[in-house]
Formats: sequence, C-alpha cells, structure tokens
Amino acid sequence: MSIRPVKFESQATPTMEGAGVKLHRVFGFGDTSATDPFLMMDDFRGDTPSDYIRGFPWHPHRGIETITYVLAGTVDHGDSLGNQGSLGAGDLQWMTAGSGIMHQEMPKGDFSGKMHGFQLWANLPSSLKMTAPRYQDIKSADIPVVVDDDGTAVRVISGDFWGKSGPVDGIAAEPVYLDISVPPGKSKRFPVDTYRSAFAYIFAGSGTFRDASKPFGVKVEKEFQGEELNIRDLSGNRTLVVFDTGDEITVHAGEKGIRFLLVTGKPIKEPVAWHGPIVMNTREELMQAMRELQNGTFIKADH
Repeated sequence: MSIRPVKFESQATPTMEGAGVKLHRVFGFGDTSATDPFLMMDDFRGDTPSDYIRGFPWHPHRGIETITYVLAGTVDHGDSLGNQGSLGAGDLQWMTAGSGIMHQEMPKGDFSGKMHGFQLWANLPSSLKMTAPRYQDIKSADIPVVVDDDGTAVRVISGDFWGKSGPVDGIAAEPVYLDISVPPGKSKRFPVDTYRSAFAYIFAGSGTFRDASKPFGVKVEKEFQGEELNIRDLSGNRTLVVFDTGDEITVHAGEKGIRFLLVTGKPIKEPVAWHGPIVMNTREELMQAMRELQNGTFIKADH
C-alpha cells in the first residue's frame, strides 16, 4: 500500500456571503486544480442568529452541484422548480444545478442558537453542464455509520466504504464523502482510490496526517508513556489537508480526538470559467448565462 503524503495544508479564512452570513472559506475562487472536481467549500457556523440568520436569498446556479451538510440547527430551502424542505442536524442535500436553477437557503439555529454546516461545490463535466436540475435530500437516519473496534466512527454519505454504501448516487464525480471521528491518541489508515483527488477538513479536535510512512517515530512512543506529542505536528479546527497521490491516508488523533471530512472524487481536468454561482467551460458560455438571466430564459422549461 502507498500512503499519501500531505501536499499542503491551509486554514479556512473568514468571509461573508449571501445576505450577510459569517462563514469560513475552506478553499475556492482561485486555482482549484489540487481539489478538482471540487471547486469550493464553506464552513458556516455561529452561536448567535446574527451570524447567519440573513441567509442566502434567491440566487442562480448553473454547471455545478452543491452539497449542503448540516451538523446543528436547520436550513430551510426552496427553488424555482417548486421544491421546498428543511435540513436538520445530520441531514444532507445534494443539488445538481445543471442547466440552471434559482434557489434560496435560510439557516436557523437550534434551541441554543447554534448553527453549523458545510457547503461543498462539485464541478460538472462539459457533457453534463446543461443536464436537468435535481435534488437529493438525505435524512440523517438514512446515512450509514460504521464503527470500528477502536471506536473510530465513519458516516458514509456517498461512495463505498468499509462495506457500506452512502445514500447519495448518480453523481458525475463519483465522490466518496465521509464524516470521520477518531478517538484520542489512535492512529488509523483509510483506503483512498489512487486516481482520485483527496482532501480532509478538520472541524473538531486535532491530529496529524503527515510523515505517513513513519508517522510519529519516537514522539508517539513517548506520548504513550505519558509525554505529549509535539504540538507542532498537530493540525486542528478549520484546517484543510490536501493529499498527494497514493492509495491510503493515515491520521493520528490528538489528545481530544479528531473529527474531519474526507472527500475524494474523479478529476474532470477541463477548463473552468467561473462567475459567482455559475461555472462553465468558456467565457462565451458565461456570457450566454448572463444574457439568459437578464431576459428570463435561464430556467429551462423542458427541465
């Protein structure tokens, strides 16, 4: 087996989107070749309604898929096709915008005012840019959870993992999307298809994915004897870890454990022309989408 080394790490940066939602951008709106087919990821969380209550009012999408995963609070949504619904804690929505859709997402906190969720954008290949829009709303209870003997727990949102298949299907990038929790001090290896892009996003606890062939050497032995692992080796909350090639990743959890998203997908390797929520292959296609937004033909009647 070939352990994937870490290509780079970065911290999510504070920004504001929608009508005034405070969030952290994990990656996006730059060179996304290292995460292809994934274009952007946001971590939106807050303890007070003023951080998120203005939400994301009506806006267009074309040429991409958006993946919304809620951990706390709810997200009410509606679209130009007449769909309406609400995502609760643990729920997920995979929206294929395709040829074009107008929608809105309005977050609400839980009983204590807390809201937490993620939105990931996946690119569509040129052959599917103008496909018919569709939704997949997945309830938390329908997402399988696999628990290993050492207490490691994996929610399988999409793809096949440890004998379980996630409920999301028919996605162009054939993604594997996992929510992984590793107990304190444990080391764990996870299989990853060699030919896929792969990244992890830590959102609770800390750990390290580095120096995989000999992950920690003497430092780990000392930790097990009651001495601390060098904190410089640990990555924590809101850290993106992008991996190089290989067919496994390895992680060692810190003293409070680690929880992270592990996402892989098949690279599309096509030109990206990007204007806000519309992602096509050429500038001409972007201009066409803008004209259609202005003249009212953006939403395709046959879809």
